[in-house]
Amino acid sequence: MDAEYTKVVKYVEKYHMIEAGDVVAAGVSGGADSVCLLHMLHRLSRRIPFRLLAVHVDHGIRPESPQDAAFVEELCAAWGILFRLRSVDLTAYAGERGLSEEEAGRQFRYEAFREALRGQQGNRPGKIAVAHNAGDRAETMLFHLFRGSGLRGLCAIRPVREDVIRPLLCLERREIEAYLAAEKLTYRTDSTNETDAYTRNRIRHHILPYAEREICAGAVAHMGELADIVEETERYLQKQTDILTERYVRQEEMPSGGTCLVVRWKELSAEDAVMYKRVLLLCLERLTPYRKDISGRHLEELLKLLCTQGSGQASLPCGIRAYKEYDNLFLYRMTGADNDGCRAWAASLSASEQAAGSSAGAGQAAGNPVEADNAAVYSVVPPATIDVGGGQVFCFTLEENSGDFWKNGKNIAQNRYTKWFDYDKITGALVLRTRRPGDVLTIDGALHTKTIQRYMIDEKIPAAWRDRMYLPADGQHILWVPGYRTSRRYCVEESTKRILQIQLRGGYHGGEN
Repeated sequence: MDAEYTKVVKYVEKYHMIEAGDVVAAGVSGGADSVCLLHMLHRLSRRIPFRLLAVHVDHGIRPESPQDAAFVEELCAAWGILFRLRSVDLTAYAGERGLSEEEAGRQFRYEAFREALRGQQGNRPGKIAVAHNAGDRAETMLFHLFRGSGLRGLCAIRPVREDVIRPLLCLERREIEAYLAAEKLTYRTDSTNETDAYTRNRIRHHILPYAEREICAGAVAHMGELADIVEETERYLQKQTDILTERYVRQEEMPSGGTCLVVRWKELSAEDAVMYKRVLLLCLERLTPYRKDISGRHLEELLKLLCTQGSGQASLPCGIRAYKEYDNLFLYRMTGADNDGCRAWAASLSASEQAAGSSAGAGQAAGNPVEADNAAVYSVVPPATIDVGGGQVFCFTLEENSGDFWKNGKNIAQNRYTKWFDYDKITGALVLRTRRPGDVLTIDGALHTKTIQRYMIDEKIPAAWRDRMYLPADGQHILWVPGYRTSRRYCVEESTKRILQIQLRGGYHGGEN
């Protein structure tokens, strides 16, 4: 008679599900599984001193749901168990949140469990016990497998996940029914579980019985053993994933608000493909509220972007944007912010990282070059003098605006190789580099922009010179094309506080001395 109970006790002890002093909220629908769970936990509370309460959720969908609630309440009264009832109009609840009724029901149930635990557990975290059994686990494993899943999906339902425990996961449905019969316990039957309207029901009613009958007796038990093995493997891989994420990923707060994850892709990509894919997937999960919205297809889109030359971007679910610049990947979620502004910020941060990373590795000072795509990128912190080769030297100096800037005749267009800018309008990291795809120049007071590629073509700058010209840049915004024009975005005004002077000395630039 106690074979099933003994099996559950050993399972609870194996996974350290319940300890003395815990408070456990059991989800009880009134069905066979949940009645078995409640009865076993009630017995177990005499063995391990913990507080037990039952939570019943009435979804308001089936006409008989009030009778289910009354049945559970009477059961709890007979066994001396604290009872909590939560009711909801599930159809309206799902509509308000844009969820399916299945997802909405799951979300509301766990809200109800945690609400029932508030104030009950004292200084100890409460635990939620749900009545999934071995058949549910096998069903979920097949469901994930058929839809396409990684290792995590093949773990199916876990014995313990955060504050949720599943003591009956070691029992098959026939064992649960045998225990209920032996204990002379009655239960309610949910008519929706008997139909084939849901995919999971079809797996439960047809595929699993066929596997047990025609392929291998004990198939469900064997699938549970495999799930345990996969879970152990997944747990180890997750620890390694966390280590690599800590090493290669950092979080930045964006100027426009929100969070950006900066991935050092060049270094991460040297790891095994299994691991760098897991790190990227974890990054996407951090930015989306629902893990199920991220699939292998989205990971493939991200990898395709990372394999392209130069910079680029991709759109992913939940408003996530992926932007690649130099050796870095930037992942951020759009929340009404301007995407071009986000990209410009990421580009400036990436350029700064290129310079800072090289400086840290080689002991170089600000203004020294960092090799990237066969050209150097210089991080600029004025005052700085930077020799870019070919006899060309850029000088960056900074001065306070004394108010007589125009009186001294400085801001004159004819000074072709000396220009002045409002230093405080630079929002990112100031760098000196050659042109990049996506670079723009602000061409008028209305802040209209033109791509650098189009500008160089329009100005008939020789093609041989275009990729060799060094340009001061703030992200993808170019401050100045030396020998030609400056950006109106950074022009000096009466309110300017600090003036940046950039001067090009010597050499040939744009074909002119």
